[in-house]
Amino acid sequence: MQLAITLVAPDPSVLPAAQERVELILPAASAVVRSRTLLGPGALDLEIDVDLTLDAAEVIRAVRRDLDGVLAGLPVDTAVQPTAGRRKRLFLADMDSTIIGCECLDELADFAGVKAQVSAITERAMRGEIDFEGALRERVAMLEGLPIGALQQCYDQRVQLNPGARTLVQTLRAHGVHCVLVSGGFTFFTERVAEAVGFHQQRANRFVEHGGKLAGQVEDPILGREAKLETLRQQAQLLEIGMGASAAIGDGANDLAMIEAAGLGVAYRAKPVVAAQADARIDHADLTALLYFQGYPAESFSV
Repeated sequence: MQLAITLVAPDPSVLPAAQERVELILPAASAVVRSRTLLGPGALDLEIDVDLTLDAAEVIRAVRRDLDGVLAGLPVDTAVQPTAGRRKRLFLADMDSTIIGCECLDELADFAGVKAQVSAITERAMRGEIDFEGALRERVAMLEGLPIGALQQCYDQRVQLNPGARTLVQTLRAHGVHCVLVSGGFTFFTERVAEAVGFHQQRANRFVEHGGKLAGQVEDPILGREAKLETLRQQAQLLEIGMGASAAIGDGANDLAMIEAAGLGVAYRAKPVVAAQADARIDHADLTALLYFQGYPAESFSV
């Protein structure tokens, strides 16, 4: 059985120390390093051979657990997975605080003078402390009467792509991966972000409008945690692939179901409830780490 351990660091100078620590824990997993491949200036792939009599899932869990220990204090992101099927054919991404660097609803609330109240609810919902659908309705109700023009103003002034977002999606597209932006936010923003980044499709919620203003309501049905999971399943069926051939990334509790179901579920700067369940985490590097996790070398990136 062959596994790949990928180490990604914004500061390449920490890689030698990280590699040394990782290789020290491998004998405990009956693993032997087969090859070492530098994927980019701050990205290293270790391909390891593991005793075929061992359970692959158990080995992966054990190695991930040990990595968290030995790499504590080093700014390194890691992924551990079978080498077979690393490159996925379907990619789903959350938008707010994942592909872009803000929560659009929080920023829009600033134009209505209620950002503090809305942001507090957003934080609790993303941590999984309160129901997403109810939290969304409560926050949108606070925006009642906000002129529609504020949406474009918010997009122009507040929305910025996270580092590596466009490179990630453009590279995946160039390699035949179907890319879908799926958000518990709103189509006004996902349509624009999807076009800017290069997603094939986007799905999100819709505001109810009346007389050129927000009515303080959301069109039904609300797209939340289960709808994101269902989108992953539907897209996999359309592509006639198994869930193992998919990747999903997000940061909040409403992303957790799709992250758990995907073949490679990644937590990006995520809330603890999400980080604890994801296959891999990106806490230090930019979004191109997800390309390295799939074995793409830097020279194959589409910029």
